[in-house]
Amino acid sequence: MMYGNQWGWNAMMLMPVVWIALVAIIVWAVVRLTRTSNHDRATTHEGSSREGPKEILDRRLASGEVDAATYTQIRDQLAGRNPGSS
Repeated sequence: MMYGNQWGWNAMMLMPVVWIALVAIIVWAVVRLTRTSNHDRATTHEGSSREGPKEILDRRLASGEVDAATYTQIRDQLAGRNPGSS
């Protein structure tokens, strides 16, 4: 006698596929997030994506944070020259 439960065997056969897909998605997400954060850390530690003091000073002048006189004074200090002896 059937009690209207026709999904029993089908669901039981489908459940391992669902679990495998779920585990695969989780592993993919962890690998993707780990690879991205390692790449970001590597470029930061290597210094290839970091600005040097001169680039920061140039950017600040271009954005208007410092005026030309301040720029010249700080540039001379970065170069190791005494700004008053010019």
